[in-house]
Amino acid sequence: MPAPDFVVVGHATRDLVPGGSRMGGTVTFAAVQAHRLGLSVGVVTRAASDLDVQAELPFARVVQLPADVSTTFENVYERGTRSQHIRAHAGPIDLADVPDDWRSAGIVLLGPVWSELAPDFAAAFDADSLVGVSAQGWLRSSDADGLVRHTPWDGEPFWRGCDVLFVSDEDLATDAGQLDRWTADVPVVAMTESWRGARVYASGAWRRMEAFPEQEVDPTGAGDTFATGFLIQLQRTGDPAEAARFGAAAASLSVGGVGVAAMPTRADVEERLRRYPEVALR
Repeated sequence: MPAPDFVVVGHATRDLVPGGSRMGGTVTFAAVQAHRLGLSVGVVTRAASDLDVQAELPFARVVQLPADVSTTFENVYERGTRSQHIRAHAGPIDLADVPDDWRSAGIVLLGPVWSELAPDFAAAFDADSLVGVSAQGWLRSSDADGLVRHTPWDGEPFWRGCDVLFVSDEDLATDAGQLDRWTADVPVVAMTESWRGARVYASGAWRRMEAFPEQEVDPTGAGDTFATGFLIQLQRTGDPAEAARFGAAAASLSVGGVGVAAMPTRADVEERLRRYPEVALR
C-alpha cells in the first residue's frame, strides 16, 4: 500500500473543557484539515484507551501506540490569552514507530506537544518528503502545579533536516533570539502572531502579512491549521508566499467555530483568498 499523502506524528491529547473533554493535539487538527483539503492521511500517535484515535479520525490510517495515560491539558482563555496546565503525559514516540512505507510520504508534519519526539526525528523521512516541524512541543516546561511555561530549547537541534519550521510569537516569549538560529539552518520559517497575522522567512528575508478578518470563537488548533495548509500549498506551488496566504486563510476560517467542526474545505479557503486579495506577504 502506498504511503499516505500527509503524515502527522505526535500525541493526540485529552483536552479538558467545561463539561468534559475533547481530543486535541496537532495530530488531530492537522489530520482533519489535510483530509478536508483532499489528501490521504496517516497518523502516528501514543495515547491510552480513553482516546480512540481511529474512531475520532475514521478517514485516516492510524498507528496508536499504547500508553497508561493520555497526554492531558487543561486550557483557560481570558481576553485572548491562554493559560495551560499539563495533567498527564503518554510517553515518547520513537523513529521505529513510523511504518517503513510511510517514510516516503509527500508531506510530513512533526507535531509534538511535550517533547515526545527525539530531536533527530526528521531524519526518519525520505529526502523527497516535504517535512514541517512544529516547534511548540519542544519549547515547553511546567512548574510543580503543571502550569505550562515557554522555555528556550538548549538540546540538539530539533529542526535539523526539516524544510519548514512553524512557531508562534507566544512560543518565543522568553527568547526571540532563537529565530536567528532557525533562519540560519532552515529554508523557511513561518511565525504566526495570532490576530496580528504572520511572518515568513524565505530566500534570506522576512516578510509579513496581516490576518484575514474573522470573528474569533475558538482559537485552539489555529496554528496547526495554518501549518497544514501552508505545507499542502507549498508542495503544490513551491511558493512560500502563496503557502502563507493559503495557510492563513484556512486558519482564519478555523477560529470561526468550535474545534475540528470549523476546519475548512479547499473551496472554503479559495473563496476567502478571492474575497481578500489584499491580504498577502509584503
